[in-house]
Amino acid sequence: MRSDIIKKGFDKAPHRSLLRATGLKDEDFDKPFIGIANSYIDIIPGHFFLHEYGEIVKEAIREAGGVPFVFNTIGVDDGIAMGHDGMLYSLPSREIIADSIETVMNAHKLDAMICIPNCDKIVPGMIIGALRVNVPTIFVSGGPMAAGHKKDGTPIDLATAFEAVGQHAEGNMTDEELYEIECEACPSGGSCSGMFTANSMNTLCEAMGIALPGNGTVLAMTPERIAMVKKAAKRIVELAKMENNEKYNFKNILNEKAVHNAFVVDMAMGGSSNTVLHMLAIAKEADVDFKIENINAIAEKVSHIAKISPSLTTVHMKDIDDAGGVNAVMKEVSNRGNDVLRLDALTITGETLGERIKDAEIKDTNIIHKNENAYSPVGGLSILFGNLATEGAVIKAAGIVDSMRHFKGRAICFNSQQEAIDGIMAHKVKPGNIVVIRYEGPKGGPGMQEMLAPTALIQGMGLGESVALITDGRFSGATKGASIGHVSPEAAEGGLIALIEDGDEIELDVDRHILQLNVDGEELARRKEHYVPYKNEVKSKWLKRYQLLVSNASNGAVLKTEL
Repeated sequence: MRSDIIKKGFDKAPHRSLLRATGLKDEDFDKPFIGIANSYIDIIPGHFFLHEYGEIVKEAIREAGGVPFVFNTIGVDDGIAMGHDGMLYSLPSREIIADSIETVMNAHKLDAMICIPNCDKIVPGMIIGALRVNVPTIFVSGGPMAAGHKKDGTPIDLATAFEAVGQHAEGNMTDEELYEIECEACPSGGSCSGMFTANSMNTLCEAMGIALPGNGTVLAMTPERIAMVKKAAKRIVELAKMENNEKYNFKNILNEKAVHNAFVVDMAMGGSSNTVLHMLAIAKEADVDFKIENINAIAEKVSHIAKISPSLTTVHMKDIDDAGGVNAVMKEVSNRGNDVLRLDALTITGETLGERIKDAEIKDTNIIHKNENAYSPVGGLSILFGNLATEGAVIKAAGIVDSMRHFKGRAICFNSQQEAIDGIMAHKVKPGNIVVIRYEGPKGGPGMQEMLAPTALIQGMGLGESVALITDGRFSGATKGASIGHVSPEAAEGGLIALIEDGDEIELDVDRHILQLNVDGEELARRKEHYVPYKNEVKSKWLKRYQLLVSNASNGAVLKTEL
């Protein structure tokens, strides 16, 4: 066992002495040591109960003949950090989480790991860390929360609350109505109930075979979720005890086939645009040669068969679970042809993906559609290219109305998210505008803030079908509308987005994958000659380090390891 390095031999007497201080006995030194990476933290709704999961996992590992060691990672709640400078820390937290996983697992030479994430950057951070450690690892998330409901029975969620702010600002919602939404939108523990970033990543864990079926859809804090947690704990001990278990090392599960399958499911379910950012980073860490332009090729083969909030406000993760879950989605997607999913991909439970989904079926075709009745014959995400995004930009095509799929508008420019919020609230944005928010990319922010506040204001103020938004920042999974993010190169590295002026015509064509600034070359050359970069003031030493090392979004916003 890998852990023999810290527990076997006469020279490890001091090591064993320290381990005995934690409660270990003679018989424990012949058992596998299992790391339990828990992301318990009180301030995040999806995480405040995860210490209970950790105790359940510990007990199940002991019963199965392993020795459990719990350790924690940090976490940032994007909803709470939204709309102020706290959001600067959200994406960088992914790197801290990955580093902490690598540090604890490798410093103590643990044999295998079970990861308990749930929200936002925590899932991809743990995945990246697990890839570096490369021991048998299984993921079991905390689970999604149930949808909230207004008194009249209307389902609501966090996106409803953000959009309500815009409606209230316009005088279209009373204080009492806003308060009702505030109190009911997030009714319980769990990751927010729509296909936002957390639930998108948790469903992709199923697609990649690193989690059990139901990981993305079975509600948090239910007997079904607790049973899944116990099953995952027992499975990781089986793997740790297995002779020649190298085939289950994390990189042998999360490989090229798994990355491909993740993007397929992402397209079929219209996941958060943040999944592109995270999966590109995960692919790099997994040594998978995957380019951002590959995403459009996958999208052409995948029908968009499930719409979930924010794309369809009446459908939430519990509805997907009741309709057959992610397995049913994958089974239906695979019916388009043998080359859509990599069905021979190995999963952490021992069967191939094809074997896992062979008996799956759609139980409600109103929730999960058939291919022939798909919302769209192509996937729910699109990568755009053009002079504004020579390295790519991302739009959640599943979340826009048909009239906005091809749109020309006049730019109105802001050099920060806060400037944009102030401008939108002051009614500077009119129908036919394309809002430009720049210097919010990984370097420019730094930290690549999510733009849920301005996009929700646009929706709440009734501009969702007449105004688009582009940014080198990114969006919450709760964003909907013609919102184009991850514009690369970003403004802070000299991207063309920095040279846009108010009134310029910008063209968006989702179906042709185009994002174009319609300004002639001579004028752009003149602007570049007189260009003075805008710089956000950065006081944090951590964010300054991050700014120096981070790549742009089309490269996954990963940190350089060599200068």
